[in-house]
Amino acid sequence: MRILSIESSCDETAAAVVEDGRRVLSSVVASQVEEHRLYGGVVPEIASRRHAESISSVVREALLQADLTLADIDALSVTFAPGLIGALLVGVNFAKGLSLATGKPLIPVHHLRSHIAANYISHQELKPPFLCLVVSGGHSHIVMVEDYTKMRVIGATRDDAAGEAFDKAARTMGMPYPGGIELDKVAELGDDKAYTLPHPTVAGSPYDFSFSGLKTAVINLLHNAEQKGEEICKEDLCASFRRAVVDCLTTNLFKAAEDLGVKTIVAAGGVSANRLLRRELERLCAEKGYELYVPELSLCGDNAAMVGSQGYYEFLSGNIAQTDLNAVATLPIDYK
Repeated sequence: MRILSIESSCDETAAAVVEDGRRVLSSVVASQVEEHRLYGGVVPEIASRRHAESISSVVREALLQADLTLADIDALSVTFAPGLIGALLVGVNFAKGLSLATGKPLIPVHHLRSHIAANYISHQELKPPFLCLVVSGGHSHIVMVEDYTKMRVIGATRDDAAGEAFDKAARTMGMPYPGGIELDKVAELGDDKAYTLPHPTVAGSPYDFSFSGLKTAVINLLHNAEQKGEEICKEDLCASFRRAVVDCLTTNLFKAAEDLGVKTIVAAGGVSANRLLRRELERLCAEKGYELYVPELSLCGDNAAMVGSQGYYEFLSGNIAQTDLNAVATLPIDYK
């Protein structure tokens, strides 16, 4: 089954053709990062406008790279939630138009579910059930994936997401957007024991995260040093901050895995590209005898191939959209 998929939840306009949920025939991504870098972050109005300008050519290129026409496509899938509402609407309405024009079924796909599905492309042998750490700029979840479309949230952030904390800390240190990527690079050069930072926990909820206090601790440290005229070693602070975030993520993840008796660990989302997180997951899984799956780096960020992969399993489960499909800014991953 060949699915033409569309992703436009944030600042990447993407289209892909995926066969049977696992084989990528084409994948095209039009990035807006250089434009948003001018403003230090994503400007929703600009993102929506660029999606509208790019989506036709991106979809056309995806079909061209796959050497297919719309007649060769069996179904369409599109990210409908969650994300920036204006950005989502561009993709949803374009996909609805294609569906109406061609008569192809339209499959609505949840953005976080598709991040998890990126692993089905990277690892052909991976099948549920497994425990997944979903970490991105806007989300930090521990999810029990019981089946391809049946998921249960075990833990989640109470405030900032891990990626958001990385980006905000990086911005305070004067790094360009996207800050989390730059912070990860700089952290490779530093001593992660140089600065003592908090490792926040949530009382009574051992699987939940809280990164707001950790982010604030770094911001206060920088402001206090500036007021006192003290020098801060950026490399060491980046390394110490990254270590604190990763320790919080892995501590809760493996606590959940142990309590649930799960032996397969999966990571997904943009922050799954973080160098230290990948190393720590590999080390801890090796120590504890767990299987580990992480997506290849090209599939960690937003792309449409992962939408096509999850779309295949949504289709098999009977999740077909009608003409009243709308974009949704906020929706839990375990929605019914």
